[in-house]
Order: sequence, then structure tokens, then C-alpha cells
Amino acid sequence: MKAKSEVAKNVDEYIKSFPAATQKLLKQIREVVKKNAPDAEECISYQMPAYMYHGVLVFFAAYNGHIGFYPRPSGIEVFKKELSAYNCSKGTVQFPLDKPLPLQLIKKIVAFRAEENREMAILKAEMKKAKKK
Repeated sequence: MKAKSEVAKNVDEYIKSFPAATQKLLKQIREVVKKNAPDAEECISYQMPAYMYHGVLVFFAAYNGHIGFYPRPSGIEVFKKELSAYNCSKGTVQFPLDKPLPLQLIKKIVAFRAEENREMAILKAEMKKAKKK
């Protein structure tokens, strides 16, 4: 795993800093995010891969024993039942490194978060427009 002093400049660099098996999982999540939120901007934030689409969409990161997936609290709450097999907290789910990723579930969460952010952006724009009147 990467030393704390080494900060990745981009997602490719971040992924390459892990063992091959972990890289494979990280690439799978990245692909799902890119396919289901193609307009999201990819960056490194808080020293982990992040995707921005009308605000924060999702983050993910590799740790010893699991991949942390951060779809904001709403992404956990809406899919709480489907995520019940995983360690979860308010805004985080942990996917074990030794099991296949639930890619269909990740796809649904990313699509939900993209729609949620899109709707929020529309609401904010409407509110801003109404204030100007």
C-alpha cells in the first residue's frame, strides 16, 4: 500500500500504487462510475479517487482488507437493505477485498446519486432564479 507521504496526482497513479488484485477491484469500480455518470469529473480529493457531478457524487479508496465506497449518506440509506451484507456506516460501505464486488448494486447507487445531484442542481437553479424576481 501507498505510504502516507506519497499523494497520487490522478486516479491512474492512485490505482497503480496497490497490488494487482486490489487494482482490479479499483478499476472495476472506476469503470462502473464512469459508465453510469459519464459527465462526472474524476479527481483526487482527500487522497482518494473522487467523482464530482453537480457536487460530490462518490469517492472510493483501498484499505487493508476492504474497498471503502463513499456514496454520501443518501446512497447508503436508500440501498440499506441491499447493503446489509456489508459493513456500513452513515456514508460508507466496506467491500471485502476477498469477495467479488457487487457491481450491479454499485451501478444502481451511482445512478441514484447522479440523479439526486442533478435534481438538486435544478432545484438550486430554480430557487436562485426565483430570488432574482
